[in-house]
Amino acid sequence: MSEKKDIVFCTGGGCTAKLGAGVLSRILEKLPRGEKDPNLLVGYDSRDDAAVYQVTEELALVQTVDFFPPMVDDPYIFGQVAAANALSDVYAMGGEVKTALNLVCFPESMDLNVLGQILQGGAEKVAEAGGILAGGHSIADTGVKYGLSVTGLVNPKKLYANDAGQPGDRLILTKALGVGLICSANRVGEVTKEQMDGAVQSMTTLNKTAAEISRKYTVHACTDVTGFGFLGHLHEMMGRGLSCEIDVKHIPVLPGARESADAFLYTAAGQRNRNHVGAAVQFENVPFSMEEVLFDPQTSGGLLMAAAPDEAEKLEQELQNVGLPARIVGTITEPGEVEIFVRG
Repeated sequence: MSEKKDIVFCTGGGCTAKLGAGVLSRILEKLPRGEKDPNLLVGYDSRDDAAVYQVTEELALVQTVDFFPPMVDDPYIFGQVAAANALSDVYAMGGEVKTALNLVCFPESMDLNVLGQILQGGAEKVAEAGGILAGGHSIADTGVKYGLSVTGLVNPKKLYANDAGQPGDRLILTKALGVGLICSANRVGEVTKEQMDGAVQSMTTLNKTAAEISRKYTVHACTDVTGFGFLGHLHEMMGRGLSCEIDVKHIPVLPGARESADAFLYTAAGQRNRNHVGAAVQFENVPFSMEEVLFDPQTSGGLLMAAAPDEAEKLEQELQNVGLPARIVGTITEPGEVEIFVRG
């Protein structure tokens, strides 16, 4: 592979660049719905991870799109992370990746070798997912942005919605949290190389294996943890009036993340997440740094699954057996006074 060139203007990309959930909701709720199509099983009004359109009784299309500015200085790694992040939405719906289209914004004045490295990283992740890179679209822009439009397939009867969990379900998180905090601290030189390497390894790991393993078990709901943070996406999972209890002692956290929070090196997106969902959360004996980890926006984060209680431990063990830091982190409960109760 050719020598990589740094994207020296990396100042805050990845899923930290997303619009806040509150702002986005206010915009989307004003859009005209149009005539309802019964084959559209999941649309933008459900706050789910991707759109799902049924074609036959046993076949539906899963469609998603995601792109953002760089959150790392290496263009090849940036391409890998952006692709893995976009592909994740298909896995969160229980689907299989089939095709992908590149989405590129790139300055005409910049070295085209940088673009080549970004696209190489993305193409390799699409291939690893078992998909076909079928084309794309590019525009000249003042800054670099990259991602994918992805199409997958799923059996409608085996579709994972994000809010179909049931009381008693155990919540399983498949990746460690803290990517946003570590990337933020890295931009000012406040993390070690080993800590940043750990974040990169997490972000470039596809959720493919976790999704494939999950299909052998009873999983009632699933989402991937990205820009709205663990608590923001958990809030969406409780959208049908459910509550849950979370034990922070079981939350996997990347080395360096809590130290970055203690040094106040967190992101504006994390604070937007706190402002949006904080009223739905009650903390008990949870350190401030751990609160920040739970609000931290994740780029290419893990899957958060609601698994049947009698199968959750076996699912957790199988995920751990393939090297994933998966843990049972909590339980869905009947509706209570507090939607999300987090204990230390």
